[in-house]
Amino acid sequence: MSIAAGARVNIVGAGLAGALLALLLARRGLAVALYERRPDPRQVRPERGRSINLALAARGLRALERAAVLDAVTPLLIPMRGRMVHERGGTAALQAYGQREHEVIYSVGRADLNRVLIESAARHAGVSVHFGQQCLGADLDAQRLTFRDIASGREYPLPLAPTIAADGAGSAVRASLTTAGLLRVREDWLDHDYKELSIPAQAAAPLERQALHIWPRGGFMLIALPNTDGSFTATLFLARSGPVSFAALDSAGAVQEFFAREFPDALPLLPDLAEQFAAHPQGQLGTVHAAPWHLAGSVLLLGDAAHAIVPFHGQGMNAAFEDCAQLDALLAGAASWTALFAGFEETRRVNTLAIAQMALENYLEMRDAVLDSAFVRRKALAMALERRFPDRFIPRYSMVMFHPEIPYAEAQRRGALQEQLLHELDAQGGGTAAADSEGAAQLIEARLPSLGARSPAPGAAR
Repeated sequence: MSIAAGARVNIVGAGLAGALLALLLARRGLAVALYERRPDPRQVRPERGRSINLALAARGLRALERAAVLDAVTPLLIPMRGRMVHERGGTAALQAYGQREHEVIYSVGRADLNRVLIESAARHAGVSVHFGQQCLGADLDAQRLTFRDIASGREYPLPLAPTIAADGAGSAVRASLTTAGLLRVREDWLDHDYKELSIPAQAAAPLERQALHIWPRGGFMLIALPNTDGSFTATLFLARSGPVSFAALDSAGAVQEFFAREFPDALPLLPDLAEQFAAHPQGQLGTVHAAPWHLAGSVLLLGDAAHAIVPFHGQGMNAAFEDCAQLDALLAGAASWTALFAGFEETRRVNTLAIAQMALENYLEMRDAVLDSAFVRRKALAMALERRFPDRFIPRYSMVMFHPEIPYAEAQRRGALQEQLLHELDAQGGGTAAADSEGAAQLIEARLPSLGARSPAPGAAR
């Protein structure tokens, strides 16, 4: 017995993950009903307060390839070769992400990407898309999924099983099941918030376009990602309260003085800083831990609804896309929705826990360590070791961003071994000489089993 072609499945949430999943499942022959609270993004302006830029890396690219939509997405992508680190004094230096031509990540606009995915899903005969439909929750006992049509106010039920909740970190499906005592949820909020600001194209000329720009300042940072129209989207990550915080920036003068002191070379890029700062929303950052993700064959949580993470490793969207690809791969051999959902959670949970932790660690790296000479030295050593031992040593960042064949949990485990090794070699003098030493070869061969032949990474630069 297996899941039959033509079987109906509900997907709640037509954001990035929901739209991609709808397309993948329809290509498997399923009848997909896709429901979204917001209006059709092909007809209205993007919702304010949602992140404008996202970083697309190999895991997300592989999922888009699987759905045969990468060619449609490619024109939206801007390659970023590394981090352009801006110091207080105004000097800037590029720290490359990798050392091969394909080892780049891509800046992509959320709204444009979502539109392409929805257009592709809607064109498929197996997908019906319903906008302006607010999910009110799932009732497992009654096997009912309830919606409200936003335009008319009419509420109506649908059969629950099977439903996949891809409705984001604030998932209505997850909330209703939690209220019913069927799920346990913990939301770990950072004490740092974020605010997005737009650098207009005419002011952005001094910025290198093929880079993610970072102004690290220890306890906080500003970043900027390029857009296809020549503008950049900047994001300030800052404590919510305290002496240096959003709470302290309570006037136009305070905002101007703060940027002049901390980001003097960024200030000319933001000619209407005070106006934008006052008008743009302040967002929260957190990690969602939910258990279980599935209830028999009735409901499955996927993407941010199951495991939202902080954005500092650029992997939230990529992890959600990898969820979609993993579920699609498991579907081919699944005997039932219950088996499919259980297998998905068993496969993915350990990996999403790993990327959640690595994302938190990467915030400390981005806002502080990138300016530390020892960090820069060990990064150069890691690159040298990768060149000498390409089948055994791959920097953790590269494993996460450029090697979708390496699960997140394995990247985390192997990364910890490599970090210890780097510190040992650095203590012996570091640099290229340490990478070329016999001691390095002995340590790596003893501690790092071969990863085998390295498969070519998927990507837009093919």
